Amino acid sequence: MSRSGADLALLLLAGFRTLADQAGAELAERGYEDVRPVHDFALRSILSGADSASALGRAMSVTKQAAAKTIAVLEARGYVAREPDPADRRRIGLRVTERGLTLLQEGEAVFAELREQWETQAGRAAVAALEDTLRQFVGDDAIRVDQPGWNARDPDA
Repeated sequence: MSRSGADLALLLLAGFRTLADQAGAELAERGYEDVRPVHDFALRSILSGADSASALGRAMSVTKQAAAKTIAVLEARGYVAREPDPADRRRIGLRVTERGLTLLQEGEAVFAELREQWETQAGRAAVAALEDTLRQFVGDDAIRVDQPGWNARDPDA
């Protein structure tokens, strides 16, 4: 069994991918078959203040055009709405709709259930130790769910 750094990176990626794929499948079962991981990042960015395509693009490390495409998809699916800015009616801002907020809550519940499955399979202490070890390497502030970077290149993937 190889113990190379590349193997570790692939194993970490596979763990992420496994959780993301399982969460996507479970969300589809719950009626959200039209969402992708990048949509979660976009919704969280909008909630954090990215209220335009330019701001969303900056927050997600994508072009303004890619952000606009993501916004159009989320708007068409009822997860975000465009509204005039109360301070400047010429400006149109973004807000996450009730459907979008419900999706985020469902997603959080799904990930909690998946964590419980991992704890059942490997043991609560093993999962906690894994989490603690990863936190030692990446730090407490390394995870920003409103900023996926390289993971947000294709909003329709």
